[in-house]
Formats: sequence, structure tokens, C-alpha cells
Amino acid sequence: KVLDASTLSFGTRVRWFAICFVAGILCSFLGTALLWLPKGIKLFAVFYTLGNIAALASTCFLMGPVKQLKAMFDPKRLIATIVMLLCLILTLCAVFWWNKKGLAMLFCILQFLAMTWYSLSYIPFAR
Repeated sequence: KVLDASTLSFGTRVRWFAICFVAGILCSFLGTALLWLPKGIKLFAVFYTLGNIAALASTCFLMGPVKQLKAMFDPKRLIATIVMLLCLILTLCAVFWWNKKGLAMLFCILQFLAMTWYSLSYIPFAR
């Protein structure tokens, strides 16, 4: 039931999934490259976070947004989802409001680990 609640064709959904996923990866790599600039920590945090959001949003094209949200907040992956979303928000807070570079870097690492944990929650027995 990939096409539930959508007017998009399967081919269009797969194309947009690929576009968002690749854009997410490119944003993450661009953020990493920008890390070495003088004020690069802010750019890194923003691009890395945008990359993770784009990669997460890419699955909305395959599943549909409502089904994606239901799956994200399913009891078996609720903690992984909350930790992942919290890390995304805390990364941006650390870099823009608190101006703590070390904390932003820590939250980016936690963001990576949280996204990995969240992704593994979709694979049976992987966690």
C-alpha cells in the first residue's frame, strides 16, 4: 500500500525519495566541508541538520506523510524518534542561541547516533 492517501504515482514517489535522500547526503557532506571555515561550525550544524531532515523527509514520499508520522510515533520507536528530534533541535539551539561550539559538535554526534538508532528501528531485530 505504498500509494495510500496520495495522488502521486509510484515512479514520482521514488524519484522524489531519491532527490530528497541525495540532497540530504549532499547537505551533510557540504556541512562537513564547511566545518573548516572560520565560522564554519554554524554552517556545519545547519547543513548537517538540514541533511538529516531531508533524509528523514525522503521517506514521506515512499510511505506518505500520515503513515510516516504514525510509524515514527509507534510505541516501538517512540523513544528513538523523540531522541532524534530532540538532537536536531538542540544542535540548532547550541549554535544559534547558546553560542557553544563544543556543545553543537556534541549534539551533531548525538544526532548521527540518534538517526542511526531511528533507522535501525525499522529493521526487525536490528536494535
